[in-house]
Amino acid sequence: MSLSLIPGRLFESWQAVTPEFLRQAGVTLLLSDLDFTLAPKSVRRPDPALRAWIAKMKDAGIQVMIVSNNRSGSRVTEFCADLGIPFQGHAGKPSTRGLEAAMARAGADRVHTAMLGDKLLTDMLAANRAGVLALMVEPLGGAVTLWQKVLHALQAPFKAACRRRAERRP
Repeated sequence: MSLSLIPGRLFESWQAVTPEFLRQAGVTLLLSDLDFTLAPKSVRRPDPALRAWIAKMKDAGIQVMIVSNNRSGSRVTEFCADLGIPFQGHAGKPSTRGLEAAMARAGADRVHTAMLGDKLLTDMLAANRAGVLALMVEPLGGAVTLWQKVLHALQAPFKAACRRRAERRP
């Protein structure tokens, strides 16, 4: 599929991604990164707002599954168990294998799947390569290390291209 780094849509946070938006896009499976997308990496348990958001998705018939490159299986396992959602660990993003395995487990196809994440070089590239809707959020906790700050600066032109595309949509 596409090697594009440009997200399909940009959101300030996961809270701005609504069941209504996903239904209008035809999405029935929302794959999501965990670290810096749904919670800062230091947070071990989901907060009430995230629990409520997941419940809204479930009520709307949208399945949510975490697709993570996280090397700490215990954190992802505990976090997802608290939310009552499945996860696909060791996803290897930007490889598509984790996304494809998650879609197969959920019985969903590319047309009805979206990937939510905070990084262009892993989440958005994997989503575009897999042919699913690429949804990008600003990282929770922001850029802390020098490397994170460099990565965020490098993402700016691609985010700008996404915004320009959005302005041209009817």
